[in-house]
Amino acid sequence: MTYRGMSITAVFIASIAVSVGAQAQRAGSTARTPAVPRTSWGHPDLQGTWANQTLTPLERPAEFAGREFMSEAEAAALEKQTLEEGDADRRPAIGTDADVARAYNDFWWDRATNVVSTRRTSLIVDPPDGKIPPLTPAAEERAKVEGSRPAVRHMTTGGRGTDSWFDRGFWERCIVYGPLPRLPRSYNPNLQIFQTPDYVVISYEMIHEVRIIPLDGRPHLGPGLRQWLGDSRGRWEGDTLIVETTNFTDKTNFRGSAETLHLTERYRRDGPDSLLYEFTVSDPTTWTRPWTAQIPMPRSSGEIFEYACHEGNRGLPGILAGARAQDAAAAAKTQAR
Repeated sequence: MTYRGMSITAVFIASIAVSVGAQAQRAGSTARTPAVPRTSWGHPDLQGTWANQTLTPLERPAEFAGREFMSEAEAAALEKQTLEEGDADRRPAIGTDADVARAYNDFWWDRATNVVSTRRTSLIVDPPDGKIPPLTPAAEERAKVEGSRPAVRHMTTGGRGTDSWFDRGFWERCIVYGPLPRLPRSYNPNLQIFQTPDYVVISYEMIHEVRIIPLDGRPHLGPGLRQWLGDSRGRWEGDTLIVETTNFTDKTNFRGSAETLHLTERYRRDGPDSLLYEFTVSDPTTWTRPWTAQIPMPRSSGEIFEYACHEGNRGLPGILAGARAQDAAAAAKTQAR
């Protein structure tokens, strides 16, 4: 991998920013708060590279039931325990399947070392119990047959068979990492934001995905057009960027929700080197109520790396070729009986 530096997207956005310099003054109506860094045209400046990994769990663990925050000592103990349990350098006996399955040692990971700065006991801030609301009866029925659905709904690595590349997940095929919203991860956890008066661009380190979000008030796409990452529209409310995303596809799967997902994201600078990200997901066909999570993201100390992945890479032909070899061996063994 090589440093991305300023990607083609960044160059494109930078050129737009120069060309629209004359328009900057018209965007200066946002109420000014001296503590918030601002662009030359007056919007809060969200630009930069931000990291979303954290040791704080999405849902509140049982030991913190009824408690929104943990003490400093509890945070330190949780950090120590989580880091020790996740240490990929603690190798089992050499030559075992478990050793091989670990694949990467800690050098290759970019794991979090701390809980969120607020010391919340969960990323979920609503409902108050810090838990994902129950599934609706319809969603429970869908979940029972999810394992038989096409692998396109299986957004991670691996898949549900080896008869065809269609049996493999989209992440493994380098098409898309997964649906929105993006939850914290310990591998390629960074995102980079670019801005112009009329657009915000979010580039994710994981799998080369880019969201170009218009701010001009245009309507969403019609219901007949669906996209991997949905259709996003942004607006400013004071110093907070609000992004509404609809038009997801039934080929994705965010915790049981797909094409009927409605995502509302909020981005706000809450410090010189911190971006507060909050999302609310709503789908009355999946959960009994909407739920909200909050993820403080510190500025990343490094640059985004290129995710050099493409469909048809060597791994996929190897998986299918290996499966065909196994099929042939099984057939030969059957004929020999």
